[in-house]
Amino acid sequence: MTKSQKKTLIWTLCLILAAAIGYAVFYFTSLYNQVSGLQKVGESSPFRNIPVTETTTVPEPPKWEGSEAVNILLMGVDARGVEEGEIPRSDSMIVASIDPTAKTIHLFSIMRDTYTDIPDHGRQRINTAITHGPNTAMQAVSDLLGIPIQYYVYTDFQGFIKLVDAVGGVDFYVEKDMKYLSAADQHLYDIDLKEGQQHLDGTTALQYVRFRHDKLSDFSRTGRQREFLQAIADKLKSSTSIMNLPNILEQVSPYIDTNMSVSDMWKLATVAYDSKMGGSEQIPPNNLLREETIGGAAVLTVSSEDKLKEFIQDTLSGANDESEVPADGTTPATDQEDGTAPSDLEKAPISSIPAPSGTKTEASGTDTGDPQ
Repeated sequence: MTKSQKKTLIWTLCLILAAAIGYAVFYFTSLYNQVSGLQKVGESSPFRNIPVTETTTVPEPPKWEGSEAVNILLMGVDARGVEEGEIPRSDSMIVASIDPTAKTIHLFSIMRDTYTDIPDHGRQRINTAITHGPNTAMQAVSDLLGIPIQYYVYTDFQGFIKLVDAVGGVDFYVEKDMKYLSAADQHLYDIDLKEGQQHLDGTTALQYVRFRHDKLSDFSRTGRQREFLQAIADKLKSSTSIMNLPNILEQVSPYIDTNMSVSDMWKLATVAYDSKMGGSEQIPPNNLLREETIGGAAVLTVSSEDKLKEFIQDTLSGANDESEVPADGTTPATDQEDGTAPSDLEKAPISSIPAPSGTKTEASGTDTGDPQ
């Protein structure tokens, strides 16, 4: 190789290295800017109209050292029909418990009609907690489950759609035909899915996780939500999604609020990437769940809050070998024709719980005015 060729090679390598460094700087700068934008303050906060009191102000999360378990409350809200500045009730509440030592993640989906204590607001359905602010919602869930809730993530229908579209959609198996007509929303949120393996974009994925018009109503829906959440997490772990992360965050940032700092997110994302799914559970579990009518409304109560807390600890420690929902997050098998549950679930007390008023309990139906 001549001296001139060596110089050319050296300059080429320097240019490649400079380009790589430039891209890395651009990538991490963009990533930092987008992640920091997820934490909303002032007028950009969805909770800006809540009076600031000792109980509604979101406290600074404890400093996470990376060794103790972290519990994150994921809240999806349905903002249809809600006035500007008004906080809608949560349509779904899922606690993701991340154990960095065991490298496991457990998901607990809380039934939205669970009747429990809301700090400083008496006993109500747990889906009303977020209307009093994220700190109230975190404390209500913490009191119910008996574990500290350090962080929250809050989004709405549009945030979910944007996330699924930003990762390029998800290949997913829809376990049965799902059809529901939403006349109350001018058919904007109609559900029409066919059984089988298919590619779900943001709109069709929202249809899948919202569907609750079968005999198990919200019980089957919470299981589907946990399963789809795992599919999204797997998609985010792909090399393509990682390289495209700044763009993904840019797409979803306007629709998400959280109390996690950039440092918290970075450390948690690192732990979550190396973790496996440890379990997926419905709260309250079937054997502790009771159907009651309180104040003329059908609600779900817990027969023993102490036993529920024991159930949570046993699940996190791996003591529950047989869960009512399989560890892979799938819901119990159902009849593909009419949505009926298998025989062991039919024996459980929840099998007779009716769907919320205004809905049909078949695999398809027409909305009568009660939003999902």
